[in-house]
Amino acid sequence: MRSAVLLLVLAIALPSQRTFSGAPEVKQALDKLTVVGSVMMIAAHPDDENTGVIAYYARGKKVRTAYLALNRGEGGQNLIGSDQGVDIGVIRTQELLAARRIDGGEQFFTRAIDFGFSKSAKETLDFWGKEKVLGDVVWAIRKFRPDVIIRRFSGTPSDGHGHHQASALLADEAFGAAADPKRFPEQLQYVEPWQAKRLVWNAFGPGGPPEPAGAASAARVSIDMGEFDPYLGYSYGEIAGWSRSQHRSQAMGAAERKGSQPTYFINIKGDPASKDLFDGIDTTWNRIPGGTKIGELLTRASKEYHPAKPTAILPYLLEARALLAPKKDYYSTIKLHDLDEAIALVAGLWVEFQADKYVAVQGTTSKMKLAAIERNDATITLQSASFRGATGVAPFSKETKLVDNTMLSIPLDWNLSQDAALTQPYYLIEPRTESSFTVNDRSVLGLPQGPAPVVATIKFLVNGTEIELTRGVTHRYVDRSAGELTRPVTIVAPISVRLTEDALVFPAAEARKVEVVLKANQPNRKGSLKLNVPAGWKTDPATLDFNIAAADEEKTLSFVVTPPREASLASVTAVATIDGREYTHGTHVIQYSHIPPQTLAPLAKSKLVRFDAKVLSKRIGYIMGAGDEVPDALRQLGCEVILLSDTDLTTGRLGQFDAIVTGVRAYNTRPDLRANAQRIFDDYVAKGGTFIVQYNVVEGGFFGGDPSILSKVGPYPITTSRDRVTDEHAAVQFPKVDQRLLQFPNQIGEKDFDGWVQERGLYFANKWDDHYQPLFSMHDPGENPMLGGTLVTKYGQGNYIFTPMSWFRQLPAGVPGAYRIFANFLSAGKN
Repeated sequence: MRSAVLLLVLAIALPSQRTFSGAPEVKQALDKLTVVGSVMMIAAHPDDENTGVIAYYARGKKVRTAYLALNRGEGGQNLIGSDQGVDIGVIRTQELLAARRIDGGEQFFTRAIDFGFSKSAKETLDFWGKEKVLGDVVWAIRKFRPDVIIRRFSGTPSDGHGHHQASALLADEAFGAAADPKRFPEQLQYVEPWQAKRLVWNAFGPGGPPEPAGAASAARVSIDMGEFDPYLGYSYGEIAGWSRSQHRSQAMGAAERKGSQPTYFINIKGDPASKDLFDGIDTTWNRIPGGTKIGELLTRASKEYHPAKPTAILPYLLEARALLAPKKDYYSTIKLHDLDEAIALVAGLWVEFQADKYVAVQGTTSKMKLAAIERNDATITLQSASFRGATGVAPFSKETKLVDNTMLSIPLDWNLSQDAALTQPYYLIEPRTESSFTVNDRSVLGLPQGPAPVVATIKFLVNGTEIELTRGVTHRYVDRSAGELTRPVTIVAPISVRLTEDALVFPAAEARKVEVVLKANQPNRKGSLKLNVPAGWKTDPATLDFNIAAADEEKTLSFVVTPPREASLASVTAVATIDGREYTHGTHVIQYSHIPPQTLAPLAKSKLVRFDAKVLSKRIGYIMGAGDEVPDALRQLGCEVILLSDTDLTTGRLGQFDAIVTGVRAYNTRPDLRANAQRIFDDYVAKGGTFIVQYNVVEGGFFGGDPSILSKVGPYPITTSRDRVTDEHAAVQFPKVDQRLLQFPNQIGEKDFDGWVQERGLYFANKWDDHYQPLFSMHDPGENPMLGGTLVTKYGQGNYIFTPMSWFRQLPAGVPGAYRIFANFLSAGKN
C-alpha cells in the first residue's frame, strides 16, 4: 500500500507544461538524479511561499523541494474575475502548480479550508480543529520525508494573519510528531515515521515584518537567491519573480530581480546548521544501501552529457537503471521514476496519451491514442501499455519499433460506463464541512489534484533496457489565436443541469421566474425536468419536457416559483430525467489563460430566500472592477443594472441612473474611473445622484503599488486602511439610529446582520473628513470599535456612500439583511 500511494504521487506530479526545454531540461534532470535529499517549506496560503528559496534548492541545489500550503485560498479576494469560495481555491491551486512548474518545486495541501482573514492563531486552530490539520501536516512530512523543514512565518503576532501564525506553530509541533509512532498511528499502514534533521524559519529580513524577541541572537545561515545559473540563463531570483507572478488572481506580479538576494534561516529545532541548511546531511547515493555504484554512474552521465551527442551517455543511465530497478526502498522508487524520464529525454523519446475530444460522456465510446516519437537516433521499441482510472480501455502488448523522427500512433477505444465518475477536483467529491474538505482516499490526500480520468503505464525498450513511463490522458488541439494547446480530459453526464443563481431571493411574497439551463453533451437528449422544493413553496408547472437535438446545445427552461408569505430559508434542486435515469449535476468550467481549464460538477441546487425588502431606485449603473456577482444580485431585487464602459464614464449621460455603484477593487483596476472620479462627483452626485463605492485595496508599502490610486475615492478626503472586521457575527451598533439610510425604505436593525458569511468587511477607512458620518460601528473581539465600514455624506444635492462591507460575498450568498441594507443605499436619492 505504501508503494501504491507513492506511485500515484509520482504519476500525478508529471508536468503538464515545460518551462525549460532542450539541453537545460536534460541537464537539470541529470543533475537532479545525482542528489538524494529533500526540503519542505510550510506556510498557510497559496502565494505565501518564498519562490526564491524554492528555485534555489530545486533548480540550483537539485534537491526535492516541496511547498505545503495549509489551505487553497478559498477565503481570498480575486483580482481577475468574480470567482469566490471553492472556485477561487481551484484557481489558486492551479496557480501554485504553474509556479512550481517554473521554480521546480512540488506542491502539497492539507484539507483545511481558508475561512478568510483571521487575527489570531487560536481562532484559526480552533476553527480548523488543531489535531485534524496537524495530522495532515504530519501526513505530508511522513510522505515526502524532508531532511529540512522551513517554516515561512515566525508563529508570533508579527505575522499578521492568524493562518500565518498557525502554520508556524503547526510546523513546530509536526517536526517531532512526524517521528513519533504514537502520534497519528492510523497513518502508519501507508507511511513510516520520519524525523527531519532540522526545522528553520525563513526570516523576511529588511522591509518585512519585525523579527520577534531573541531572533537576532539565534543561530542562522544564509543563501544567495540571486545566484546565476548559466545553463538555465537566469538567476534563481529571476526565476522566483517569474514563478511568483503566476499568482495572478492575488495581484502578485513580481519583478524578475537580478543581482545578489540574500535570505536568512534561523534555527528553531534540531541540529543547528552553521554554513548550509544541509550541514551534516548526506545528499549523495551513499545514503542508499548499495547506491554508491549507481551514484557514480549517474554522476558520470551528468558530467559527460553534451547536447550535440546526448545518447552517448545512455550506457551509463541504462546500467544505473539495471542496478536501481530491484531496489524497493523509498528513495530508489522515486529515483527510478526520475531516471526513466531522464532516459526518455536523452533518447529523444516523446510520448503522450491523447483523447480526440476533451469531453467524454458517460455511457459512450471515445477515441484515444498513444502517440510516440524518437528523435535522437536511439533504438526504441514500444512494448505494452496498461491503464487505470475510469475503466474501459483494453491493455495491449505488441512490440513495435519506433522509426527515427516518425510518429507512431496506436488507436484505442475508451468504453465509458454509465456510472463513470464525473470529473471534478477530488476534494470536492464528498460534502465538505465549514472548516475542511472531506477526503477519505489516502492515495490522493494532500495532493494538489487527482489523476487524469485514465492514466497509461507505457513500457519501452531503450537500447535493449526496459523503462516505464506514466502519462495521463490529455487533449491536444489548435487554437487559431494561441496556437497548439493541451487541456485536461473530463467525464461529463449526457446532460448538464444548472440553476442560474446560487441564491434565489424573493424580496416579496410574489411569484418569480426561475430558470434552469440544460446543456446536452450528446445529440437527441429527450426527457423531463422538475424542481424539488420544500413544503410551502410551489412550482408551476410541476414538470417540463425537453428535446435537445444537437450536442453542446443549451436550452433554458423556466418555472414560476411561488414563495410562502412568511420569511423562509430553504433550497431547490433541479432534476433532469432521461430514460429513467436522474441527473442533478452541472458542468462548470473555470477558464483563464494562465492555467489549464478546470471542470467542476456542482449539484444543481440553490438557496431559496424569502424576506421583505423594498427598493425605490430601479435603474442602476455599475462600474465593474476586478469582478463580482453583485449586478446579478441587484437584478434579483428588481433593478435594471447596466455595466458602464470607459466611454460611459467619460462622455455618457450619467443622470439617467438612480444610483451608480462601483464594483470591488474598481479604483484599483479602472484607470477610467480614477480619471473621471471628479466628473462623477460634480456632474452626477452634486446634481442629485447616488454614488456607492465598495471596497478597494490600499496600495504601497511591502506589497508595492501606487498609494495615490485611492486619492479620489470620495468627494472629500478618505484614508483607506487594511483594517477589517473578520468575525461575521461581530455585534453591530448604530452611532446615529435616526439616520435616514437606516429608516427608509427598510427599517434596519441588528437582525439585518444575522447570517452573514466569512466577514463583516475589509479595508475600512481609518481617517475621514468631517463631512462624512459613520453609519455602523463594529469590531472584532478585544479590539476598539471601528466606524470606517460605511461612511455617508451629502455632496451638493446628491448622496455619496463609502462602504467596504463585504457585499460581494453577502449578496450572492442570499443574506436577507444585506439585501435590505443595500436597497436602502440604492434608494438614498428617493428619500
